[in-house]
Amino acid sequence: MIVGRAAGLTDTGRRRRQNEDAFVCDPPLFAIADGMGGAQAGELASRLAATAIEEAGAAVADGEGVVGAVRAANARIFERSLTDPAVAGMGTTATVALVDEQSGTMTLAHVGDSRAYRYRDGELEQLTTDHSLVAELVRTGRLTEAEAAVHPHRSVITRALGTEADVEVDTRTLDLAAGDVVLLCSDGLSAMVRDDEIARLLEGAGGDPYLAAETLVQAANAAGGDDNVTVVLFEVVEGSPRPQPPPPDELAAERVGPDDVTSEAVLDDVRRHGAGKGSRWPALLFVLAILAAAAIVLWWSFLR
Repeated sequence: MIVGRAAGLTDTGRRRRQNEDAFVCDPPLFAIADGMGGAQAGELASRLAATAIEEAGAAVADGEGVVGAVRAANARIFERSLTDPAVAGMGTTATVALVDEQSGTMTLAHVGDSRAYRYRDGELEQLTTDHSLVAELVRTGRLTEAEAAVHPHRSVITRALGTEADVEVDTRTLDLAAGDVVLLCSDGLSAMVRDDEIARLLEGAGGDPYLAAETLVQAANAAGGDDNVTVVLFEVVEGSPRPQPPPPDELAAERVGPDDVTSEAVLDDVRRHGAGKGSRWPALLFVLAILAAAAIVLWWSFLR
């Protein structure tokens, strides 16, 4: 199983002045972050998280790597809070999905109340557990699902990235099947559009992530658009896994041929800058051409 079409879309909504959501849509790595904090702190937290996760993407190969990427994002946000009083206390949710096309599985790493869903055979399944006050009250039987949907504190989350030096990350790995559509979303969608309506809209989109993204964002705004709304969707199809890029050191070694200088200094330069210094032959030919032209001029002057 491999990732087919994928799409990500974010919208400020109808009641917020700025968008504090961020997302990553870089197959086979996907993520959603929904920031919180005063002024522009929430916007900064979500973007720091998305950037850290995206930067770690090239090295993420398994479940441990996904968790490591989320914890790296937590550290980056927390350290920024310590050095900048203006954004102290900022945080963000994070829901990350990594598809292993070799095994046909997906690993999820999750903190907060942004969600991951899987749509399969007309059924929508929530794959993550909300880390929120109302979700905890529902789990302990003190609130019903209906009461939680209108609770005044339904946006209060109990776990976030960046608020503490360490963070507990929920993880799970599950099998994928051809025809699956995976949806990651901020609570700007899930709080405004019921799961059965999300399923109906995904069915109407016919598995097209681009159409589904636009339809879901429109539905959230039509329902009031109380919050920023962000969605990332991808389809799962049959196919051969994409070739994996070689590790950076291996790639650098391939670029340095057997006839080139292979000192550690040159290898380090290739690792840092990618393509290295280039071939020596163009410069040598240029010097030879200048010498030939000078010889011709001298010969012509001697003949005259």
